[in-house]
Amino acid sequence: MNEQTPSVSPLINVEQLAARLKDNDLLLVDVRFKLEDTGYGRAAFAVAHIPGAVYMDLDQDLSAEIIPGETGRHPLPDVDVFEARLRDAGLRSSDHVVIYDDGPGFYAARLWWMLQWVGHHKVSVLDGGLTAWSTAGLGMSSSMAARPWPSDFVARPNNSLIVDATRILEKDADLQLLDARAPERFRGEMEPIDPIAGHIPGATCLPCVANLGTDGRWLPPAQLAARFPPLPAGQQRVCYCGSGVTACHNILAAVIAGLPMPKLYPGSWSEWITHPERPIAIGQ
Repeated sequence: MNEQTPSVSPLINVEQLAARLKDNDLLLVDVRFKLEDTGYGRAAFAVAHIPGAVYMDLDQDLSAEIIPGETGRHPLPDVDVFEARLRDAGLRSSDHVVIYDDGPGFYAARLWWMLQWVGHHKVSVLDGGLTAWSTAGLGMSSSMAARPWPSDFVARPNNSLIVDATRILEKDADLQLLDARAPERFRGEMEPIDPIAGHIPGATCLPCVANLGTDGRWLPPAQLAARFPPLPAGQQRVCYCGSGVTACHNILAAVIAGLPMPKLYPGSWSEWITHPERPIAIGQ
């Protein structure tokens, strides 16, 4: 059973979004970002974006400050801080939030999950993102949007959606760990970002990039469902990645597929390795 169920479809296509673009209850959020160029998203947004969109930054808006030796690379922000940022964006409890990035949905899925976490379930990700919008020949704008005030959003966090390292270390048989990183990173053959390679013992590699077809759009629900390993009775899926971002892509994939919504280990691999006593696995 899902612990919470989004109140709208988790995906929206460009035709559906174009038809709704002027709706008063639409909050459109651009979350474009590049790990290798952290200023890219905000700069690209200033040049051109889908009309009416506001911008939220992975580092500044969707993450807390890194604490060396304690947190991962993208720790979740405090709930009250995140609530304030959503209110600054003009979020109202009645709004349908639509999120997009350049296309794959890796950053859009992070905000989608965070909104589920704080109790706003009317959220969709644009299938194919800005690439699909541009390919369809739809318009762009450089104007900065301002939402009507006041925002009435109040965060009601559901921390049952989260699993921490302590719970994982207990090695409970009811947790099925799914690692969203590339297979070579999972196996510890290479590690381009974090100082230690490998994976959490007992985890299964489920690369999030394979949630998408060759056209950059999400696979059909049945194909997404087939990607997930069988879930024995009484078990709960837990998704992680390098820093708690692309793990949300696998969580969204499960919801699109009609599967129970997995939990998230927000700190993920980059937090796991801050404590040398935590075990590390290499290989399959």
